[in-house]
Order: sequence, then C-alpha cells, then structure tokens
Amino acid sequence: MKLYSTNNKDLRVSFKEAVFNSMPQDKGLYMPVEIPQLDPAFIQNIEQYSLPEIAYKVASTLLKDEIPAEDLKALINDAINFEAPAVKLDDKTFVLELFHGPSLAFKDFGARFMSRVMAYFLKDGEQLLDVLVATSGDTGGAVALGFLGVPNTRVTILYPEGKVSPIQELQLTTNGENIRAIEVKGTFDDCQALVKQAFADEELNAKFRLTSANSINISRLIPQTFYYFNTYAQLKKQGFNNVIFSVPSGNFGNIGAGLLAYKLGLPVKQFIAATNVNDTVPRFLETGVYETKPSTQTYSNAMDVGAPSNWVRIMDLFNQDVEAIKKVVTSYRFTDDETLAGIKEINSKLNYVACPHTAIAYLAVEKYRNENPTDESAAVFLSTAHACKFPDIFPADIAAKIEIPEQVKTLESKPKHADQLGVDFDGFKKYLLKDN
Repeated sequence: MKLYSTNNKDLRVSFKEAVFNSMPQDKGLYMPVEIPQLDPAFIQNIEQYSLPEIAYKVASTLLKDEIPAEDLKALINDAINFEAPAVKLDDKTFVLELFHGPSLAFKDFGARFMSRVMAYFLKDGEQLLDVLVATSGDTGGAVALGFLGVPNTRVTILYPEGKVSPIQELQLTTNGENIRAIEVKGTFDDCQALVKQAFADEELNAKFRLTSANSINISRLIPQTFYYFNTYAQLKKQGFNNVIFSVPSGNFGNIGAGLLAYKLGLPVKQFIAATNVNDTVPRFLETGVYETKPSTQTYSNAMDVGAPSNWVRIMDLFNQDVEAIKKVVTSYRFTDDETLAGIKEINSKLNYVACPHTAIAYLAVEKYRNENPTDESAAVFLSTAHACKFPDIFPADIAAKIEIPEQVKTLESKPKHADQLGVDFDGFKKYLLKDN
C-alpha cells in the first residue's frame, strides 16, 4: 500500500511510514494512492461473514502485503473483539451501536487497531514512540485504553478544560503508566492546533519520534470502514439492499471512513453528515464557501469542532468535485434544544436511550425522510457513545433507564492526574521537552 499527501500527489510513502509519521511535513493528510474495489462476489455474499472476517477482507484489500495474512488476522481478532450490532427500532430504522468496546465509544475500533499496528511494527531497541492526541470527548479515552501498557510507547492526551463530560475526563486522567493527560485552557480546536504545530516543529521532530492517534492517522480511518460493511451485512440478512447512513460528525473522520468504504465498493444510497451548531460543512455544502470558525460548546461535545481536519480527505476522495459529494452526502445541523427534544422523541417513540450525538444522527434521519418521502431505504443512525457518559443532559425519567457499565463504576474510585496548560505552543513545547 502506497500513500500520498493531500498537499502533494507525487509523494509516496509506505503504510508503516504513514502510521508512524501520521501527518506529512507539508501538513496534508495521507491518502491511498489506489483505492481498490472489493470483489463483487464478496459484497453479494457479505451476510455470510462475521465482523472479524469482513474486517480482514477489507484490511487486506487495502493494505495488500504490508502485514502478512496470518499476522493481520491475529491483529484484527485481538483489536476487534467486541460486537457492533445494528439494532432494529422499527420497520426501516436501525441504530448502529458502536459503544460495546472498552471505552464505550466508536473510537475503540480505530484506537485498538492502530495501537496494535504500531506495536506490530515497533522493534525492540527502537526509539520511544511518542503519541500525541487531541480529544473533544471520546478519542482520548479510546486511545488511552488502546495504548495502555503497550511497550516502548508514551501517549500525551490534550483535552479542553470543562468541555468533556466527567466520565470522559476520568477515562483520560486515571490511567497512569505510559498515559499522561493535559487539561488545556481552550477549545478542542486549540488542542488540535497544538498537536499539529508539534508535528511541524523541527526541534521536536529531531528529539522525539512523534505520531498522532487522532483520526488524521490513516490507521485510525481504515478500521472504521469495517463496521459500515458489517452493518450492510446485518441489514442484507434482513432483506434490505438500499441503505442510508446518518453519521454524527465533528472532525469528519467517521463519515470519511464511510465514504472510503463507499469508494471500496460498499453500496450505500446516501450518507447524512449530522452536526451540531459547529456547522462548517453544512454551510459549505449550502454556500460553496468553506469558512471555519471557533468551536462552540454543546451537549454533543465530541462534535464541537470548528475546523474539521478530515474534510480535506473527503474532498480528495471526490477529486475536489463538490457537486459529486453533494450527490452522496447530505448534511444537517441541530441546536442543543433540538438535540434534547430528539433524545426525548427517541425514548417516547422507539423506547431507546440515545446519547446527544446519537440523537443528532436520529434527527437527521427524520429530516431526510421528511424531505424524501418516497425513499423506502433502511436508515441506520450511528450511536457513537454510551449514554452513561452524559448523565447531566438527560431528563430524570430517561436518566433512570441508563445502565452504568462496571468499568465506569471502577473509574469513579480512581484519582484524576492531569497537567494544566494554556493554548500557547511555546508552553506545550516546553512541557514536552522538560523531562527528556
């Protein structure tokens, strides 16, 4: 597998190099030189395969000979050892539950796969691998648990002060060992900017072996394609061939993975990018003007992104053709008031408790159906996090229905350990250099 930079189509690097370098020095993002088509016979019979089997087929098609077959199978079986059920809520509506991994969020797919790929490629005696990651909510917890105890690695997680939920913060700050957390007095965009500046800093790159665990890393994106194919397999078993995916979207890595799956041959009728009021992409698709803005804090904190990094990948997938994107991607935005109303509606109509991100994806399905009343496709809205992560958002009667997983109860007894920094890069750089 060869990859290029979205800022330099002539660049060629291996998958291993892209995984460890994370972001090219030209500040683009890595993309596959070739997106091969999956065997049509595999797609036609996909309902016969398990999630690990589907994951292996997709990964091996993309990666080619980067990892030997048996090693790749073992890696996938270790990383993807939990289910992603598409739960039927009515005749044509499904919720894809992506929170059955250890951190209770969809990002377990990417973080666990990536950590095991990095561990596979790391050799004894090599320089310590420093993983830098910015999080708006769930990425940090998934990365922390994915890398916890992995030899020869150190993870530094940056998160915005006061803008993650209490459980999310515990997942970031109670690990110890090779995981450290920084509470930044700013927004997620500030955290992400610090990480990107670090990757572009010559002194830091000369001293450390830096890589990212954010969705800018191509090894995070690839495993997220697995559950799109697996969901199609689940629906195909039930007689559905036309499928719509509604994806809660912040940094646009999740829907970017879905669109990569589409380019690999997954038959999807429509993608819906569902955002909160951080609506850079909906505004772009409406006006043709791509204008970022500072992020706004909302109930759906993992989507509080004003400058989504992965949009450049989506533009690249469609050769910068906005009209081609608009044929496949519809995008809607929703306020906090609408989100809360959506939580209540899902509970009353479908007897389902949804986190705020999931509620936004549900609302987008309903809006799409209102605008396309003749579309009989099955609609799948993605549930990206367990509802227990957002206890303060739910009305008391709905909150009472939430079952608290055992791993959350364990977290609550652990002390928080986090350093505090401002948004200036010099301060972050000094922090990275001080103990080395």
